[in-house]
Amino acid sequence: MTEDTFISHLMELRDRLLRSLVAIAVAAILLSIWPGIGGVYDLLASPMMQSLPEGTRMIATGVISPILVPLKVTLLAAFMIVLPYVLYQMWAFVAPGLYAHEKRIALPLVIGSSVLFLMGVAYCYFVVFGMVFHAIHSLAPQAITPAPDIEAYLNFVITMFLAFGITFEIPLAQVVLVRSGAVTVEKLTEIRPYVIVGAFVIAAVVTPPDVLSQLLLAIPMCLLYEVGILVSRLIGKARPTGDEQKVPEAEEGRGS
Repeated sequence: MTEDTFISHLMELRDRLLRSLVAIAVAAILLSIWPGIGGVYDLLASPMMQSLPEGTRMIATGVISPILVPLKVTLLAAFMIVLPYVLYQMWAFVAPGLYAHEKRIALPLVIGSSVLFLMGVAYCYFVVFGMVFHAIHSLAPQAITPAPDIEAYLNFVITMFLAFGITFEIPLAQVVLVRSGAVTVEKLTEIRPYVIVGAFVIAAVVTPPDVLSQLLLAIPMCLLYEVGILVSRLIGKARPTGDEQKVPEAEEGRGS
């Protein structure tokens, strides 16, 4: 019986992974049709190109980089587009083992995490990239001719997108921890000085070695932490009652 249950869980996990991959593939195909993989990469490279001297172009040092890198960018864009659906599939897999009052936060959690992550990516693309690239190239010696490699640029962009996307999830993580009873609002307030120091350390590690980009990451981290404390204080800890404290909803269904 236990083996059958384990196999059924593996099959469900496989099905949900396949659904997520199919969704990403469909989005990637649509993006390949319009605006095309070249158009998607040009959009991603726009902040860099606007900061470079007129007439400057990026370079591709690999043999298949001119095709492979734009294809990777298209897949990345497709993943971001279907991110809410992928997160829903992940939540739907673990939801049967949760309590009823925990399942009720599924939709807000999926929507909130998706929106916050995409807000972090948008902030990085529209605000951070323009300021950082302009500062870097304005400070570079005149004897240097900038010619960024497209693959190095993609790796840099992915790192920055992940850093800012995860940073914008801070308030949601705080709310979840407080609602679950893992931590209190008072404890979050107490460790605030350590969080501020940690924010600047993290920013120094994941961003380019310039003060501007570090501040553009560390300051939002600190502000979002304060937002998380405020929202957590307003929402407070969940107080399940009755059977919800004892029996997961999946077990309730099997017992009826």
